[in-house]
Amino acid sequence: MAASELYTKFARVWIPDADEVWKSAELTKNYKHGDSTLHLTLEDGMDIEHKLDDKTKNLPHLRNPDILVGENDLTALSYLHEPAVLHNLKVRFTDSKLIYTYCGIVLVAINPYENLPIYGSDIINAYSGQNMGDMDPHIFAVAEEAYKQMARDERNQSIIVSGESGAGKTVSAKYAMRYFATVSGAATEANVEEKVLASNPIMEAIGNAKTTRNDNSSRFGKYIEIGFDKHFRIIGANMRTYLLEKSRVVFQADEERNYHIFYQLCASSHLPEFKNLKLGSADVFHCTNQGRNPVIDGVDDAKEMCTTQHAFSLLGINELNQKGLFQVLAAILHLGNVEIKDRDSDSSIIPPNNRHLMVFCELMGVTYQDMSHWLCHKKLKTAQETYIKPIPRLQASNARDALAKHIYAKVFNWIVDHVNKSLRATVKQHSFIGVLDIYGFETFEINSFEQFCINYANEKLQQQFNMHVFKLEQEEYLKEQIPWTLIDFYDNQPCINLIEAKMGVLDLLDEECKMPKGSDDSWAQKLYNTHLKTCSLFEKPRMSNKAFIIQHFADKVQYQCDGFLEKNKDTVNEEQINVLKASKLDLLVELFQDEEKVTSPTGTAPGGRTRLSVKPKEIRSGASSKEHKKTVGCQFRNSLAMLMETLNATTPHYVRCIKPNDLKFPFTFDPKRAVQQLRACGVLETIRISAAGFPSRWTYQEFFSRYRVLMKQKDVLSDRRLTCRNVLEKLVQDQDKYQFGKTKIFFRAGQVAYLEKLRADKLRKACVRIQKTIRCWLVRKKYLRKKHAAITIQRYTRGHQARCLVKYMRRTLAAITIQKFQRMCVQRKLYLQKQAAALVMQTILRAYMARQKYQGLLRNHKAVFIQKHVRGWLARQRYKRSLRAIVYLQCCIRRMKAKKELKKLKIEARSVEHFKKLNVGMENKIMQLQRKLDEQAKDNRVTSERLNSLETSHAVESEKLKVEVSKLKGIEEEAKNNANRVTSLLEELERLRKELTTTQKEKKTIEDWATKYRDEMEKMVAELKQQNGLLKTEKDDLNRMIKEQSQQMTEKMTRALVEETQQLESDLNEERSRYQNLLTEHLRLEERYDDLKEEITLSVSVPKPGHRRTDSTHSSNGSECTYNSEFAESEESSRHGEDVTRGMDTSLTLKLQKRVTELEQEKSSLRNELENKEEQFQRARVRDDEEHKKSRGAELEYESLKRQELDSENKKLKHDLTAMRQSLLGNAGAGAGAPGSPPYKVLMDQLNSSCEELEVRKEEVLILRSQLVSQKEAMQHKETMTEPVHYAEDVHKMKDSGAITQAYLGLKETNRYISLSLSLSLSLSFSLLLSLPLPLSPSLCISTLSLEPGTDLMEQLEKQDKTIRKLKKQLKVFSKKIGEMGAGHVETISPGQMVEETVRPVNIPRREKDFQGMLEYKKEDELKLVKNLILELKPRGVAVNLIPGLPAYILFMCLRHADYVNDDQKVRTLLTSTINSIKKILKKRGDDFETVSFWLSNTCRFLHCLKQYSGDESFMKHNTPKQNDHCLSNFDLAEYRQVLSDLAIQIYQQLIKCMESILQPMIVSGMLEHETIQGVSGVKPTGLRKRTSSIADEGTYTLESILRQLSAFHSTMCQHGTDPELIKQVVKQQFYIIGAVTLNNLLLRKDMCSWSKGMQIRYNVSQLEEWLRDKSLMLCGAKETLEPLIQAAQLLQVKKKTDEDAEAICSMCNSLSTSQIVKVLNLYTPVNEFEERVSVTFIRTIQTRLRDRCETPQLLMDTKIIYPVTFPFNPSSLALETIQIPGSLNLAFLTRV
Repeated sequence: MAASELYTKFARVWIPDADEVWKSAELTKNYKHGDSTLHLTLEDGMDIEHKLDDKTKNLPHLRNPDILVGENDLTALSYLHEPAVLHNLKVRFTDSKLIYTYCGIVLVAINPYENLPIYGSDIINAYSGQNMGDMDPHIFAVAEEAYKQMARDERNQSIIVSGESGAGKTVSAKYAMRYFATVSGAATEANVEEKVLASNPIMEAIGNAKTTRNDNSSRFGKYIEIGFDKHFRIIGANMRTYLLEKSRVVFQADEERNYHIFYQLCASSHLPEFKNLKLGSADVFHCTNQGRNPVIDGVDDAKEMCTTQHAFSLLGINELNQKGLFQVLAAILHLGNVEIKDRDSDSSIIPPNNRHLMVFCELMGVTYQDMSHWLCHKKLKTAQETYIKPIPRLQASNARDALAKHIYAKVFNWIVDHVNKSLRATVKQHSFIGVLDIYGFETFEINSFEQFCINYANEKLQQQFNMHVFKLEQEEYLKEQIPWTLIDFYDNQPCINLIEAKMGVLDLLDEECKMPKGSDDSWAQKLYNTHLKTCSLFEKPRMSNKAFIIQHFADKVQYQCDGFLEKNKDTVNEEQINVLKASKLDLLVELFQDEEKVTSPTGTAPGGRTRLSVKPKEIRSGASSKEHKKTVGCQFRNSLAMLMETLNATTPHYVRCIKPNDLKFPFTFDPKRAVQQLRACGVLETIRISAAGFPSRWTYQEFFSRYRVLMKQKDVLSDRRLTCRNVLEKLVQDQDKYQFGKTKIFFRAGQVAYLEKLRADKLRKACVRIQKTIRCWLVRKKYLRKKHAAITIQRYTRGHQARCLVKYMRRTLAAITIQKFQRMCVQRKLYLQKQAAALVMQTILRAYMARQKYQGLLRNHKAVFIQKHVRGWLARQRYKRSLRAIVYLQCCIRRMKAKKELKKLKIEARSVEHFKKLNVGMENKIMQLQRKLDEQAKDNRVTSERLNSLETSHAVESEKLKVEVSKLKGIEEEAKNNANRVTSLLEELERLRKELTTTQKEKKTIEDWATKYRDEMEKMVAELKQQNGLLKTEKDDLNRMIKEQSQQMTEKMTRALVEETQQLESDLNEERSRYQNLLTEHLRLEERYDDLKEEITLSVSVPKPGHRRTDSTHSSNGSECTYNSEFAESEESSRHGEDVTRGMDTSLTLKLQKRVTELEQEKSSLRNELENKEEQFQRARVRDDEEHKKSRGAELEYESLKRQELDSENKKLKHDLTAMRQSLLGNAGAGAGAPGSPPYKVLMDQLNSSCEELEVRKEEVLILRSQLVSQKEAMQHKETMTEPVHYAEDVHKMKDSGAITQAYLGLKETNRYISLSLSLSLSLSFSLLLSLPLPLSPSLCISTLSLEPGTDLMEQLEKQDKTIRKLKKQLKVFSKKIGEMGAGHVETISPGQMVEETVRPVNIPRREKDFQGMLEYKKEDELKLVKNLILELKPRGVAVNLIPGLPAYILFMCLRHADYVNDDQKVRTLLTSTINSIKKILKKRGDDFETVSFWLSNTCRFLHCLKQYSGDESFMKHNTPKQNDHCLSNFDLAEYRQVLSDLAIQIYQQLIKCMESILQPMIVSGMLEHETIQGVSGVKPTGLRKRTSSIADEGTYTLESILRQLSAFHSTMCQHGTDPELIKQVVKQQFYIIGAVTLNNLLLRKDMCSWSKGMQIRYNVSQLEEWLRDKSLMLCGAKETLEPLIQAAQLLQVKKKTDEDAEAICSMCNSLSTSQIVKVLNLYTPVNEFEERVSVTFIRTIQTRLRDRCETPQLLMDTKIIYPVTFPFNPSSLALETIQIPGSLNLAFLTRV
């Protein structure tokens, strides 16, 4: 297909741009051959016309498809050109925050100007052992490739790091060295990396300075060789330096600084140790103030000085040398301030007593006169004479500066030499990896000798790079057996010849330096004459005769000739050097002891801006003077030749560092600056070489998987290669565009893009067809739905219309009927209305007429009536007037007569008026009396009439009447008096009325007050009622709040208790994890120690006699050694072995021994700390239960009473014992111990009573225990009724901390006193019994119970119970034996014999019918037992055919017999041999999972047997009575249980490592790369760094492989009888490894972060979960370890656009850290064009939402984490006596007991 055919409408191209270098545009019109312009649309929417070059007609570069943008390898791009490379780097750097990108064999590193979390140990572990193309680009990947090739090919390697100042070369080199030190094991042993890093502050201080581009720019190049031994461990390093910029010592440009060390000295001048240097501020000295900016933001020079001093000390430079160095450096500063003045035009002078020169001479230890003289003079030598000539001021200043630069170069070289001495390897170097950190290509406005040398070095490096790339391309083609065609690439050999060949630039420069009157101008003319016409790469500027131009591989550079000669000569006045050599300062003499004698016959010429120093190769002592006079150019050319020779002898690896911007902004990309560096560093040349051949390479399987959509079914054959060939011939007609290799298809540039276009078109057509079909189906379905709906609607509509018609007809008929009746009604109403109206009108009219007539009659009548009344009123008025006149006349007459009568009466009245006034009251009374008198007179007349008739009879009555009269007179008097009294009564009445009024007013006031008071009281009562209601409400609220607060406090306390418990559990797990890690470290050090011991043993060929002696007591004392002391013995034996060696480096061994001792101490301290934590935990529970203890006072009183009773009984027993002793002592004789004798009877009675007493005490103990338990339950029930919360807390505490011990405190105390009493009495009885000649068991000798104050009560109780049971058994045995002895002797011995002769007892052993579950072996068979049962045992046969854990049972049965016979030495040796043998077999076959699993199971079983049969009550709950009888009786093996537990932990960790080594290669391939769901994702185009194919080829691992391996692990452990809980822990660890490794690789592989890969991962995880369900392991916690991986897979599949999506992601990914989420989003890459990338805005939104998360910044999961393992007690139901030993084990020497 022609390239022009790709320029169609909507095709995207790159066009040049002045600002952005390249700008993207889209064609709006198809291009036709012959068109001179292209119609384009820019990304901002602007339409332009791009004119093609009239001569070349070159079309603009095509853009790659979006699917290829952001690739890890630039060679994976289909279109390989500059804009594609620049755009790909920009997208990765700015959008994805990825700073590393491959470009073929080159790693492009862009400086982010920000600290990134991608250099930790987790990242190093992730890249370790991986292929370079299998992970995302990284400096660690390059370092791993170099390390792997060195180990595989045994060829030295080189990493060439180049780039301009500020690009990050030094950091990249440092991280590469850190990687080597970590993966080679040197980080913990040789510490070479630490020494190299310690040298960094020194080298930065003396070799780095601030420039306009970088605050910490390295002003020299260095090549560090890191040496490795035959095991590829770092053993040393060596540093070579190049191109030190000496001119910076005396000159700095604006905004630049001198070397850091000078500013550090000035900043520390106030310190006492620097007072003698007489320094001050950096602004004072000429050498440090020229840049006018002596301060770097964020850098404390005084603090950096402390760091430099510390680094000097670490590298072995003592304080005396440090002081000398600082003196020399301070002297350079003072020398720069020495002022030289003109004496005349040809001479100069230094003013006398120049302060700075005096200080310089004082610090350097030279004379002031000599130095001041030779600073202003020079010596000229001729054949006959020597002249001393003064020099002018300018030459003197230059000589002063040259001396300062020379001294500084000497100091620099001296420090480098001492750094190399400290890094020098002590053993022979096997191979090395070199790291070259050197300048990149440089071009400035003014380029001088330094830029010329740097660019010359880069020309040589670029040539070596081109040849290496060309060689790799050729090897690839030959390997694939495709036709090799010569690739045309830029060969810069002509440019190199122009510089270094005969009559080249350097040759002419050296020749000009030898001329007496050579100058820069004459040298320039020689260059013009020699090369201007003969070499096309050499040009002359148009406007200058003192410059020349060289066409380098990167760009044209114009060099200014001024200063070339002076810098090339680099001469110093010899007399000045002689003065320095005569110094009193030892360090200065050492600096100049090998000084070259450089003579300048013509003196020193004026110096330029900069000078260079090249550290030369060490010169032989007998070298000629010509060797001493080599110019800088010659030395540099020789050192460069040596460097190239070294690099050519190694396999190079290239790192090109790019500086993205000059402002040091983080993640800011400047295209102009980037493209300059890409052109200069050779990246584009690599692209061009790759593009010239076949840059795109696919395996047949990958091509088939990717472009299967372009094939028809008939094209697919079983042979993938033939299928690909047939398809390609149809798709690409030009066969020159591709080639078929053995395993790959090679494509030329652009063909992959064309195939991708065809694939996208095919997929687009398929999508259109799918869309068409789906849309047709949807539309038809919609049409059918509409048709059915329309028919339904029509049916209902027509029915509705028919119903409406009927309704209408009915309504019409009804309307007509209604109208008829309504019209009739209306007409009738109208008629009736008219009729009624007529009648009303008639009625009204007639009424009106009648009223009118009536009114007329009424008016006439009224008029008559009015007239009548008016006329009557007028008549009456006239009558009244006449009457008034008559009355008036009468009144006047009568008035006149009355006046006359009045006058007459007045006269009469005047005479009696006074009398009337006086007797006004009496008159009335008199009148009354008169009336009374009249009445009395009348009565008297009646009486007189009666008297007349009855004069005699009524004489008395007359007298009465008289009396009555007198009374009446008194009444009259009284009346008078009463009148007076009436007046007073009236006054009194008036007063009373006033009082009444006042009282009424007061009453009213009181009533008003009472009313008001009543109202107020009612109001107050209402208010009080209201307040009472409020108070009740508040009370209820407060009660509710108190109840809620109480509930909350209860919940809070419960929560706090749970959190505290969880915290304690986590602390316990952490301590357990630390303890187990220390065990791992201890085991590793043991192995290392054993390896070193073996190496030392092998290295000693003939040991000296007498230096090694054998300990004669070793054999006898060896059995007494415990397991813990064996390591110390091995250390001591190793020390004896080391004493006999000569020349050995014992520092490492001593360090290891010290480390082992520290680890032992730390182990014991951790164990003590663990015990302390548990004790603290128990004490905390004890404090919480103190209240419960107080309630047990009655119980304790009861117990005290019981103890008193027991004490009394104990005293009774003692009294009986004393009596028995006295009886025995009193009857001591020949027959004292015979059966039937009194002592014998007393003893038997005592034994029987002791036995009975023991049974009684045992029953009492049980009764006490039951009473305590019942009382405890009752008390708990009572507490439950009162305080349920506290009860719940106590129950929880008891469950968590084992506080049941506290509940039985009283029982323990009781048992303690009982046991003490019984043990005392029984021990005394047994001591007496031992004096008898009976075959007593030796176990009685050690059965005495010893209770220490610090012993735990529970342990004491258990020991006491065990002792009681043991004593009971022994009492029964002894009673039986004594009975047998007594019966036998009574029958055979006569009474006389019993008295006279001593009878010798007969030992009659008891015949045991049943086996006791013990195995007896001889002492000498122990090694055979260990060998056959451990060392030579095949786990597979035992696991399949025999009982699981059989070796453990056999070993325990042997141990039981040793315990039974009370042989402590046998117990120790057996346990020690077993432990050592297990360690030995695991060391030998530790990589065999089956072996490790087998011995893990047996070790745990052995440990469980030791617990189950230890006699400990807590371990005997599930035992049968027979098993309880088999408990150990003599020895407490708790310490050995701890040792076995530690061994089991080590075996478990070794099992995990073995399992991890098996699973590790499967995980990435099976979980990520393999397509479990075929066809979901297609393979993207890859570059030169080929990744592992995601298609399942032969030999690749799949998910099924992982599941099969997991099933194999599970079945193996089940066959070996591993505890189920332990299997769960192993499975949890397995799943953690799978999840962590998968997630780590996902985070480091951009090609795996896609939607389809997320689906694959979720499916794989579901398969793993299904496996867990099948094995019934869903509750073991394994699923939870996969949660981060599940969330990462979900993150790849969820929508990632809106804020709601961001919120959902933040809530969903709670197991992922923020850095992991952002990393996945940055790496998300669409596999097809239909997917979209994640926008930068969305990622920033996620970061903002997750800002408040508290988490570690670690990116990757730690795959080295091993969960702390626990071994839950799992008793065995297998009876020991039933175990049969198979003959296949070769253990016939064991005897069942």
